[in-house]
Amino acid sequence: MKVFVVLVALLPVAVSSPPFLPVDCADVYSSGFGSSGVYTIYPAGPTSPVQVYCDMGCVDEPDGGRWTVIQRRMDGTVNFYRKWDQYKSGFGQASGEYWLENVHLLTLRKKYELRVDMEDFEGAKVHVQYSSFSVGPENDGYQLDLSGFTDGGAGNSMTADSGKKFSTFDKDQDTSSSNCAQNYLGGWWYGECHSVNPNGQYLWGSSIYGLGINWVSWKGYKYSLKAIEMKIRPV
Repeated sequence: MKVFVVLVALLPVAVSSPPFLPVDCADVYSSGFGSSGVYTIYPAGPTSPVQVYCDMGCVDEPDGGRWTVIQRRMDGTVNFYRKWDQYKSGFGQASGEYWLENVHLLTLRKKYELRVDMEDFEGAKVHVQYSSFSVGPENDGYQLDLSGFTDGGAGNSMTADSGKKFSTFDKDQDTSSSNCAQNYLGGWWYGECHSVNPNGQYLWGSSIYGLGINWVSWKGYKYSLKAIEMKIRPV
């Protein structure tokens, strides 16, 4: 009996690399998308897409802006007086008012700076920047770490919140004997209780003490801002 041996050439098998999935708007910009707008990012991995607004800045801005908007108020269409689980999972629409889900996952991957843009009902616009911004994990209460203040006209109201845990009316983690989130109708890194209340009630200018969208070093406790936007980018 004759035995035939067949030699088969082993050719290399092409293995395609997985698609690049952006985790923030800086990645979106690096992928060739330079226009501001709503994009999909994947801070929690490929099975958990997130819609976000990317502020890519002006065309003549050297670094393209690359800001990932994590919070935005602009017209009062979204209620920000919400439970803990809703802040954790995010709410609203990236094309309008919203709170981005689980900001901790973003700041876990890279080092970020924070910019906060504000506008009053008279048309004045100011901002602040912090060179370091991060949010801890849920089991640490989403503790805020913030430093490196640069003033753009609003004053430094937010540094006092560094080291505080996030609070909502159903999960009180502030340092006050009262429930600040319940008293001031928002969700925030409250202490005793606040000098910043971006997630307070949308009240169209003059308002009841502490209940509106306050930035105290600019407009005090009795003025609710027309617009406020928090955004981060890698440093």
